[in-house]
Order: sequence, then structure tokens, then C-alpha cells
Amino acid sequence: MEFHQLLEKIVQDGVTHAKWLNTLSFMENAGARKISKCEHPVSVTLIQLKHAAEEHRHAYYLKKQIGKIDPELCKNYEPNELLAPVATRQYLHSLDIKACRYLQNVFKLNHEELKYAAYLFVTYAIEVRADELYPVYQDILTRESSKIMVKSIILEEEGHLEEMINQLDEFSADWKQHADHVLTIEKELHDQWIAAIAEEVSQLDYA
Repeated sequence: MEFHQLLEKIVQDGVTHAKWLNTLSFMENAGARKISKCEHPVSVTLIQLKHAAEEHRHAYYLKKQIGKIDPELCKNYEPNELLAPVATRQYLHSLDIKACRYLQNVFKLNHEELKYAAYLFVTYAIEVRADELYPVYQDILTRESSKIMVKSIILEEEGHLEEMINQLDEFSADWKQHADHVLTIEKELHDQWIAAIAEEVSQLDYA
């Protein structure tokens, strides 16, 4: 199932749509927490603080959108309130571990340096993905005349991507080849995540 077809199916069913919003909220929140975890005890830049704050706000914003479907749905991030909960939880975690392993081999970094490198490359990969995912979702919401909107997130994610590129330019002259490797890792994990969601959504027909 193509990604846009999957989303078209998701938005047709209120409970499934609420779970999708909650799943995105969970991932934004997990991303924000990872950014905070990567912070140096002392050397924290304004951009890092801005990113963590904005990702947390996206998590809050997406969670709040669920109220437009039904305020009683998806109050927490319990497994039964997420789509493909196991794959959802593994996606960012696996990306982090695999990216760290690769970056450690390439750059030979100490613990604090590795945390910063992981923040740069993993966040970059996630922003590239967000730049693809949210516009497709918004197009479908617009077509369906949905009350739910993600336009504000799209604008901020575009800004984040630009900021990540600027930071990566400072980090390493040949960052692009390493970022491409991390993007390859991310694509595989993303495809697994979407496949798990598609499988779950396809079973709704028989519910």
C-alpha cells in the first residue's frame, strides 16, 4: 500500500485517525526527549533548546488535535492508543543506535562528542522524513475538508532542516556522505514502521 493510500484510509476512521495523530505525537515527543538527552551539561546552543521546545510543542499540538475527533480518545501513549506500537517505539530507538554505531566508527568520538554527532545526524534524518510525511498528510486533510491541520508543523520542520544543515556544515566538510548513510538506515526503519501500520490498518476491514 502506497503511503498516501494508507493515510487516506487512516483518516476515514475516527479512532484510527486519532491513533495516527497520537502516534505522530509520541514520535515528536520521543524526538524532543532525545534532543534533550543529547545536550552537553554546559555547552547547549540556542538552536538545540529551540528544537527541543518546538518538537515538544508539536507533540502537544498533535495530541490536542485528537480532541477534534473525540476528546475521550488516546489520553496517553499506551500501546492500544498507538498504531503499530512496537514498530513505533523501535523506529527512533533503532535509528539512534545504528546511527551512533556508524558515527563512532567514522569519527572516533568520545561520549559527549558522539551524543552531539547523533543529535545532528539523527535529527537531520528525521527532519528530511518530516518534510516528506507532513505535506502528504496535510494534502489529504485538505482534500477531506478535515478540521485537523498540520500546516504550522510543516513550516517549522522546514526551518529545522535548514538549521540542521547549517550545523552539519560546521561539524564536518564531508557530512553529506555520512548523512546519506544515516538516511539509508532511516529509510529501512521507516519502511518497516509504515509496513507495520499498513498491516494493522488493513485488518480494520474485518473488525
